[in-house]
Amino acid sequence: MAKQSAPQELAGIAPKLVEVTNEVLFGDVWERPGLSPRDRSLVTVSVLAALYRSEQLGYHLRVALQNGLSVEELSEAITHLAFYAGWPNAMTAINLLKQVADEQAAA
Repeated sequence: MAKQSAPQELAGIAPKLVEVTNEVLFGDVWERPGLSPRDRSLVTVSVLAALYRSEQLGYHLRVALQNGLSVEELSEAITHLAFYAGWPNAMTAINLLKQVADEQAAA
């Protein structure tokens, strides 16, 4: 997994938030041995989709693919979530997944 970090352009307005994100979230929580990066990505994508956090979801869909999840697996997880987290949330998430998959196919 590539090392994740908060967007550095935010450091000018929120330096402590960027620091804590990098050191605690990505430097500690994501590196804990209890779950693989792949599993952490599946949990993260699921929660972001369920809570309709689409601004963060695209980034984490890309990370999930880098961490070994396939487009098909992510699609299946989002389909499953539709019945628990709501249809609109799932439709937004699947549209974001399609955008990410299309970007990767074009690259």
